[in-house]
Amino acid sequence: MLQVNKPISSSNREYPEVGGSPNTLVHYLEVVRRQYLAMLAVVLGCMILALLYLFTAVPRFTSTVSMVIDTRKVQLFQQQSVLGDVAIDSATVETQVEILNSENISLAVIRELRLTEDPEFTAGGGLIGAIMSSAAGLFSGVQPPPSELELTRGALGRFSGSRQVKRLGRTYVMEISFTSRDSAKAARIANAIADAYIVDQLEAKYQATRRASVWLQDRIKELRIQASAAQRAVVDFKIANNIVDTGGRLMNEQQLAEVNSQLVLAHASTAEAKARLDRMNDIVKQEIPDASVADALRNETIVKLRGQYVDMASKESIWSAKYGSDHLAAVNLRRQMAEIRKNITDELKRIQESYKSDYDIALTREQAVKSSLASVVSEAQLTNQAQIQLRELESSAQSYQAMYDNFLQRYMESVQQQSFPITEARVISAATPPLGKSHPKTLMILAEGLAVGLILSFGLALAREFSDKVFRTTSQVEQLLGTNCIAILPALGEAGVPFALAGKLGSTLRKRPRQRLDLLRYVVENPLSRFAEAVRSLKVAVDLNGIVRENRVVAIVSTMPNEGKSTLSTNLAQLMAHGGARVILVDADLRNPSLSRDLVPEAQMGLLDVISQKTRLEDALTIDPETNLSILPAGVTSKLLHTNEVLASKAMNDLITQLRSKFDYVVLDMPPIAPVVDARVASSFVDSFIFVVEWGETKMDVVQHYLRAAPEIQEKLLGVALNKADTGLLARYESYHGRQYYQKYYARYGSTD
Repeated sequence: MLQVNKPISSSNREYPEVGGSPNTLVHYLEVVRRQYLAMLAVVLGCMILALLYLFTAVPRFTSTVSMVIDTRKVQLFQQQSVLGDVAIDSATVETQVEILNSENISLAVIRELRLTEDPEFTAGGGLIGAIMSSAAGLFSGVQPPPSELELTRGALGRFSGSRQVKRLGRTYVMEISFTSRDSAKAARIANAIADAYIVDQLEAKYQATRRASVWLQDRIKELRIQASAAQRAVVDFKIANNIVDTGGRLMNEQQLAEVNSQLVLAHASTAEAKARLDRMNDIVKQEIPDASVADALRNETIVKLRGQYVDMASKESIWSAKYGSDHLAAVNLRRQMAEIRKNITDELKRIQESYKSDYDIALTREQAVKSSLASVVSEAQLTNQAQIQLRELESSAQSYQAMYDNFLQRYMESVQQQSFPITEARVISAATPPLGKSHPKTLMILAEGLAVGLILSFGLALAREFSDKVFRTTSQVEQLLGTNCIAILPALGEAGVPFALAGKLGSTLRKRPRQRLDLLRYVVENPLSRFAEAVRSLKVAVDLNGIVRENRVVAIVSTMPNEGKSTLSTNLAQLMAHGGARVILVDADLRNPSLSRDLVPEAQMGLLDVISQKTRLEDALTIDPETNLSILPAGVTSKLLHTNEVLASKAMNDLITQLRSKFDYVVLDMPPIAPVVDARVASSFVDSFIFVVEWGETKMDVVQHYLRAAPEIQEKLLGVALNKADTGLLARYESYHGRQYYQKYYARYGSTD
């Protein structure tokens, strides 16, 4: 089923922002496809500049020397640095890099190699520098020769620009590079920088050590005097307070320790004697001591008597049982046993008295030691205050002596370092003359030129796209205006030849005079051309819209003048009439009736005469004999002021009603809506509007603005026709609209398009 083009209501139509486009890969590819010629030109320009630079640039050579900050330095004649060995960390290495970049090192190399006499460091930088120097000489006149300071500062600036110092990764290795026009000179200067750095480090250490030695000498003299005075104060204090030092300890302290030890021993002896006496008292209370007590006493007499007692007791029990307890033998045995018990008791008492004597002696001795300890403690208490002051004097003397010894050791080390200075830095790879140039690098320059060209070209393409605020595709019309793009009409060159083919016709086209009439009758003279086919699509849209509602009166309107609305309205009317329909073409552009001037320049009567009833409609019409197209010119409009009132009058509405009854199609060539409002007042009798937009010229925001201001035209808008399209360039935006897409089809019928 055919789909009818329905006009969109102004209340439902929304205009998006002009220039809005999705940032997708497909969108960028489309940009490249449309702007590839400009992009290619930019890329070629950048590549040409890169080649010119390669041919004109002076080759330069870079030589590199490697240096390491050795953390395992050889300390042959020193134990420890006077200034202290600082641990080498990342910040230390970075500091050494800055020292290598300092002016002190640079000036040392410049003076050593006499670079102020080298033209590379005194003259300008190559060809550009020479040109600038010559230009400055022309404008400033005769200049005096530069001073030594100016030569040095100039050489220093060029020297710093050619030198590069960097740290390799996270290592302790530094890489010194120098770039020069001469490879041997580059290696010589790089090695000189490393040597100057090592000499500078040695000189800095020597100066620091020498200054430390001078300061240490003065400090050692002060400490020697202070240490002697402190030791003398200790000796005088001991003499004054009768303090004798024996092996590092005072005499009263030694006596106190000895007496305390004796007291401990005496107390132990007393306790031991008391324990033996108490045990003996317990044994004496027993009648016959048991075997364990006897063994503990280790007394042979008691052991022997106890053995005899046990034997007699055994015999007595046996004889008493055998002969009776009153038997003489049993009585005799009991008498002997009593004697033995008495002997044992006497022996135990003797031992008891001995233990008591030992206890008394130990107790007396303990009391004597306690008395001696009390005497020594009393003497120690008298010397406590003196000992406190003595310790303070001794501590002060020891501190001064330790400081004196430490500074004396440091002084000896500083003297040693002055004779044998060393540095942590050493060269691990000396610079050699490079075999190849380091600048300019051909591949890198070409790659950079290509990259810059691509970036600039893509930026130029995007700039052209974003600044191209004109209609070029049907999708732009549909998205920005919210209506259908009915047709895209190709641009026509001289004598009605398509603009895309004008360049191919060469001198033949240039011999033909330009005639406006050929453009107005193009669909009749070239019925199988692409332009005629686009006009047919407009007629089809009008016919399909007539299925829904009456669509006989069609107005052709544009935003700005010279967009081709008159040419399109004429060709549309001729196409309809050539097909056999009754068609009238009305020139309703009363301000600028260009259609009337081109088609019927001799007409004396027209639309204004019919509306004012000065003549009949039939008398004002002009009939095209080839297509039977009826043409109603505008008439004489030179003195007409209010053309919008004429078009909005009842007489104009009556005339359109009369034309509806007599013709199948009424085509109105309306004035543009930007300069005048005539087209808006005609909406009451127009069935549909065809809006003409010049392809690649009319601004999007202009069309949107004036369509917003004309809602009555939007209500009856049939669609938009993009006119004067460059078919060759159109293929970059929509390939299916390009000339080559249909070229063979049209050529088969012998068309000029």
